[in-house]
Amino acid sequence: MPAPIRLRELIRTIRTARTQAEEREMIQKECAAIRSSFREEDNTYRCRNVAKLLYMHMLGYPAHFGQLECLKLIASQKFTDKRIGYLGAMLLLDERQDVHLLMTNCIKNDLNHSTQYVQGLALCTLGCMGSSEMCRDLAGEVEKLLKTSNSYLRKKAALCAVHVIRKVPELMEMFLPATKNLLNEKNHGVLHTSVVLLTEMCERSPDMLAHFRKNEKLVPQLVRILKNLIMSGYSPEHDVSGISDPFLQVRILRLLRILGRNDDDSSEAMNDILAQVATNTETSKNVGNAILYETVLTIMDIKSESGLRVLAINILGRFLLNNDKNIRYVALTSLLKTVQTDHNAVQRHRSTIVDCLKDLDVSIKRRAMELSFALVNGNNIRGMMKELLYFLDSCEPEFKADCASGIFLAAEKYAPSKRWHIDTIMRVLTTAGSYVRDDAVPNLIQLITNSMEMHAYTVQRLYKAIFGDYSQQSLVQVASWCIGEYGDLLVSGQCEEEEPIQVTEDEVLDILESILISNMSVSVTRGYALTAIMKLSTRFTCTVNRIKKVVSIYGSSIDVELQQRAVEYNALFKKYDHMRPALLERMPVMEKVTTNGPTEVVQTNGETEPAVLETKPPPPGLQPTSQANDLLDLLGGNDTTPVIPTAPMSKPASAGGELLDLLGDLNLTGSPASAPAPAPQISQPPFLLDGLSSQPLFNDIAAGIPSITAYSKNGLKIDFTFERSNTNPSVTVITIQASNSTELDMTDFVFQAAVPKTFQLQLLSPSSSVIPAFNSGTITQVIKVLNPQKQQLRMRIKLTYNHKGSAMQDLAEVNNFPPQSWQ
Repeated sequence: MPAPIRLRELIRTIRTARTQAEEREMIQKECAAIRSSFREEDNTYRCRNVAKLLYMHMLGYPAHFGQLECLKLIASQKFTDKRIGYLGAMLLLDERQDVHLLMTNCIKNDLNHSTQYVQGLALCTLGCMGSSEMCRDLAGEVEKLLKTSNSYLRKKAALCAVHVIRKVPELMEMFLPATKNLLNEKNHGVLHTSVVLLTEMCERSPDMLAHFRKNEKLVPQLVRILKNLIMSGYSPEHDVSGISDPFLQVRILRLLRILGRNDDDSSEAMNDILAQVATNTETSKNVGNAILYETVLTIMDIKSESGLRVLAINILGRFLLNNDKNIRYVALTSLLKTVQTDHNAVQRHRSTIVDCLKDLDVSIKRRAMELSFALVNGNNIRGMMKELLYFLDSCEPEFKADCASGIFLAAEKYAPSKRWHIDTIMRVLTTAGSYVRDDAVPNLIQLITNSMEMHAYTVQRLYKAIFGDYSQQSLVQVASWCIGEYGDLLVSGQCEEEEPIQVTEDEVLDILESILISNMSVSVTRGYALTAIMKLSTRFTCTVNRIKKVVSIYGSSIDVELQQRAVEYNALFKKYDHMRPALLERMPVMEKVTTNGPTEVVQTNGETEPAVLETKPPPPGLQPTSQANDLLDLLGGNDTTPVIPTAPMSKPASAGGELLDLLGDLNLTGSPASAPAPAPQISQPPFLLDGLSSQPLFNDIAAGIPSITAYSKNGLKIDFTFERSNTNPSVTVITIQASNSTELDMTDFVFQAAVPKTFQLQLLSPSSSVIPAFNSGTITQVIKVLNPQKQQLRMRIKLTYNHKGSAMQDLAEVNNFPPQSWQ
């Protein structure tokens, strides 16, 4: 058989291939020749064939048929054969294949070989792919080599010991005696691998960490080595850009960070050396910046002195001025982690951080935005909001939602005045109204309602803001609500904060009617506008007939929501006109019930429907007409009274009659639960109208009722908290809070509930239909239960939502209500 071609010739031949098919043909032909040679037990060219096979493996072609040949090369006495054999074993074998155990004995023999290079090959292979069984068998040999005087073998043995500890942590104590003298070595390679070994032991075992802190006095040894590296002169062997062995310095700094964490004595021992590294390291090259960054991380992680922490933050501030984007990003990320503990020190670099908002790199922009919000406080709120509003105006669309949410939260927390707060929120809605969260509209409405002295100013500003421009739907919804609520103040020109404008009643109605017919207006916005027009029937005197005409026109609208509102408003005019002024009177000051979403819709807009507070159309996937019947079926038996949510996201468009049927046991005589008008439901139970009362809603004694976890499964957790109504002691108000601990949002969430027929139950609208991932927010929803007979409360719940692209549905029964909630 002719001699096979050499590796160099094979590489040259493969590189001449013009197409993938031609290359594949060459590889297949050569693999066939190699297989044939293996079958003939050709010892002469086995090394050459395995080398070629490894090259093909690197190109992505299968080479598993060469595994046993690698073992044969390892067993050879030639160093050249062993070298290729061990390389092949590291590339072609791993612990998932049993064949790797066959080389255990060969590795053991080679670890005791007389030639250091053969021993080095065995150590490299064991440290690369040794399984837990191999590590247990060969740990003793590695420990012996760790004590040898040969620095070449000691550095390889140290790295091999790291692999052994990772695979079999209980063998850690075996290497403890060998670590005592490792840091006294002069060879930098041994020092480097020794620090890696010590780091691994400290990270994996708290006992080892305590041992090295107290018994071995490891910190002083590391400080001495690091000081020698800083103070040593030029050493061509270890110099990188003028810095002596930066790789070893970084490793030592990381180990010091582990040793100093939560330990006062160790932290005090390393304070001086960290200050020296921070002040003496050259910053003109990237090598020096890497060391400074590790120094900053170490200073921030240990119990360091306050002056040292300020020095570290100043280093990060200098990083922000660097031309390298990676360094700026690292600095922003580090400052974001430290801003809570060293807020004042980070504040000194506020102007530099704000300048990073103008960076072209989107990653730097995002980090700068997050850090800017973290720096906002009562002293700088005006200046920071000015910069962030400018950023909101010019940033990419993917930033607008997060930036708007951040501005809302900061303004709510640190607003210097209500006027400034209202102006800021209106500026956000004007700039990015399409990107704000669902609860932005009800939150602003509540803020305006509670700022009685700002009503005239606010309605005038909103009127001017939407005049001729309906593109920002959130702004239009707030404006419609305010015009309906305070239209009389707008017409009378009572604004004192700025020059009042002259507006007639007809002009106000013109703008609301234009919102109704605008192509940009969504159904929710039209609902706001129609309700506003209806409210103005009690605030305006000269245009009541025009209002009646508009309302009657929409009684035949193809939009079922608008049609339902208009029909009920018409009924108010015709049958219950004497009640209209009382039902449409101005909203009282209201208190926010939750911090995670909007308040009860009944309180927020003075109407009985929650639909007008939603800024999203109902998802089509949650509108089955048989949903009510499904709930009846799932509950089983005839002793339950189910109630479906009042939120529009789960309401079928044609389900008015079904809702009446479903809720028949509640003795309702009015329209369905989602009725958009304050229709005269005078025979309703009192608790359904609690939200319209100006009295306090809840008893103070309810604070002692313990909360319960009603449901916890698949990352979804639902907690119940309880309060007792002041207006009716038989009413229990349950607030549900739904949280999501998974890594993806849960969307289209719908909560349904049913109780026995001796109870009556009402569900108010949820704060949102999306439960954020990682427990970063919650959905809240209020349930009111009327329990006139003071019986023990039982409830069955049904949950539906979308998660990871799948529709999820689950049922549960809640029987663990605390006695204080129903007695």
